[in-house]
Amino acid sequence: MSDRIPMTRAGYDKLKAEVDHFETVDMPALAQRVAAARSEGDLSENAEYHGARESQGMLQAKINMLRDKLARAVIVERAKEATNEVVFGATVVVKDLKFGDEESYVLVGAGEEDFDAGRINVASPLAQGLLGKKVGEKVAIDVPAGTMKLEILEVRFD
Repeated sequence: MSDRIPMTRAGYDKLKAEVDHFETVDMPALAQRVAAARSEGDLSENAEYHGARESQGMLQAKINMLRDKLARAVIVERAKEATNEVVFGATVVVKDLKFGDEESYVLVGAGEEDFDAGRINVASPLAQGLLGKKVGEKVAIDVPAGTMKLEILEVRFD
């Protein structure tokens, strides 16, 4: 998996802080739980020990996944100049041609996405379908739930 992952400096810093917290706070706490459970004797029937070891393994897997994202990260600066073309960092206002409602999306990097807040990962199918399109264009984008038909109403940089 050598695919590069675009993200802003803020998104990169957020992921890095999360990894640092896991490694300096959560992992040592889990190590203490394992040590305390180990000191209770017979490990073959010690549910606390096995639970702590499983939690430790899951946390290590999450740390490894985040470290991989950070290693493949490409810091992309948001566009400084206004344009009518959809690019990374833009806020895009679209009209759903099927239902008639308007939605607003901000195209962000990994670690910054929050679909409920309208922040979508630039690598998502929806964002990929919007990238490079201009105000006034109508697009049909295949997403896991079907095909979305949208009209781009506005592109801005908040």
